[in-house]
Amino acid sequence: MKIFKYIISTVVLVATCQVQAMAQNSVSPYSKLGYGILSDNATGIQRSMGGVGIAMQNGRQINVMNPASYSRVDSLTFLWDMGLDVTNCWSKESGNSGYSLGGGLDYITMEFRLAKNLGAAVGVVPFSSVGYSFGGDITNGTDTRAGSGGLSELFAGVGWQPVKGLSIGTNFSYLFGSTTNTTSVSSISSTQFIRSMDVRDWNMRAGVQYAFNISRKNKVILGLTYSPKKSMHGTALGRMADVNQDIIVDNNNRTQIVYDTIANMSMKGNYELPTTIGAGISYTYDNRLNVELDYTYQQWSKAKYTPIDYFESPLTKWNDRWKLAAGVSYLPNPRGNYLNRMTYRLGAFYNNDYMNVYGNDVKDYGVGLGFSFPALAGNKTIVNLGVEWRHRYTTPTTLIKEDYLNITVSVNFNEMWFWKNKIR
Repeated sequence: MKIFKYIISTVVLVATCQVQAMAQNSVSPYSKLGYGILSDNATGIQRSMGGVGIAMQNGRQINVMNPASYSRVDSLTFLWDMGLDVTNCWSKESGNSGYSLGGGLDYITMEFRLAKNLGAAVGVVPFSSVGYSFGGDITNGTDTRAGSGGLSELFAGVGWQPVKGLSIGTNFSYLFGSTTNTTSVSSISSTQFIRSMDVRDWNMRAGVQYAFNISRKNKVILGLTYSPKKSMHGTALGRMADVNQDIIVDNNNRTQIVYDTIANMSMKGNYELPTTIGAGISYTYDNRLNVELDYTYQQWSKAKYTPIDYFESPLTKWNDRWKLAAGVSYLPNPRGNYLNRMTYRLGAFYNNDYMNVYGNDVKDYGVGLGFSFPALAGNKTIVNLGVEWRHRYTTPTTLIKEDYLNITVSVNFNEMWFWKNKIR
């Protein structure tokens, strides 16, 4: 019976992979750069706490950010966590303003126990997203830009506690997806440029956590994560066409544009992912109050990225990315009235992104607020609601300024699959 449920769960999970890739709807013009806007594998709960999770341990919450946490999964339960996201973006540039709306299915994860002190998790989480549409007038014409797509990770990981307090774990993932960026210039003639990436690759993340008690109710957890630098696998393609001239009519009398290939290269040896290191520390009181501080560093300046003519400057470069996040969660009384059984969360972050726009650094910061609503008595399912505001800008020269209001809804299903009822 257990194996059957595992198979059904996995089939459902894999069936949603493509949907997951399509639902990563960024709404930022900055997502046209590189691989798009990056995700940090944070669940809805973690986004409400500023995106922390490197030092987070909770046997009834799935924490993909540090696979060492899987070792602490509750022995009697099987966890599902599914998140939805709605993103509202207000942008301003040189007195002009705009509004965009995006969102969709964000992630699906599940976690279960394999043996004593050994847990596992599988799921689909976003890696990056691309989504924008803007344009303007040029001499005797117009210039419009649009992009879509994203990369996702289908992962499987294990976490093990070899000795009391020490947990280690790793995630192995299949990185897949595609991005498309289109530039259309209409002047004396109409020319269209298309840059696309199709990624089929692997990735990994290793993690360690060490927990120790200061006293009976006070606990501190230290966490570390590491992902190695690696070459990307896939195809990068650049094409262009004169929309008015490079057309054909097929046998069904349909008009098609014929594109000239500017570049068609293997991503291996031309594109790389950087070394990523994360560190975190958390403090827990009586399993009701949790405070955490995380720092993440990615060495993008050392990662290779080959520009394609007509799309990127030959001088394209990336900055080293670093992010500082802090968050707190509080459960007043797990056996009190309904308001006391709710969990309240608050967090903030500052992110120095990897993107560089004509010598200007891209940065963003934000705050999050969240609530967990427990289901009726006897049911451990929890509905989580989070609201996140963030501001993105460039420095030293101010280009496009963006303000986001993200609303996340996630459902944490806690099923007691491993509980055996005894008949007396």
